Amino acid sequence: MSFGNISPLGSIAAVRPVYLIVMGVFLMVLAWRLAKTTEGWTARLIVAGALLLGLGYAVLIPMYEAGRIEPFSRTGHYHGSPATALAWHAVKLVIMNSGWLLFGIGLALHAKVFTSPTPRRNPALPPAATHEFIT
Repeated sequence: MSFGNISPLGSIAAVRPVYLIVMGVFLMVLAWRLAKTTEGWTARLIVAGALLLGLGYAVLIPMYEAGRIEPFSRTGHYHGSPATALAWHAVKLVIMNSGWLLFGIGLALHAKVFTSPTPRRNPALPPAATHEFIT
């Protein structure tokens, strides 16, 4: 029994754009849930970085994979305009790198990486005496 050639549907090239779209959407949902527990610039940085990464992973890179955007070629062989390919490459680099930068800084602020640790006092212990009694 022959079902035809279904190998292109199950290939890595066919599944990769779907994986990237799912990853971009998952990253945005994760950032939204994480931003609900924090406030201020931390939440803004996390959401802004996730939106940039979501745009890159869910829109730009699958469009490259589908051939809708001509990729930058180091060999100089283009089907269209080299200036357009270079401009899209610059857009992709700016969006993805600034997205990871903002998302990473937001996560670091959320984890309080940049703040100094404060010493904690044990409330079960009585306060220390200011002077000693020697008998």
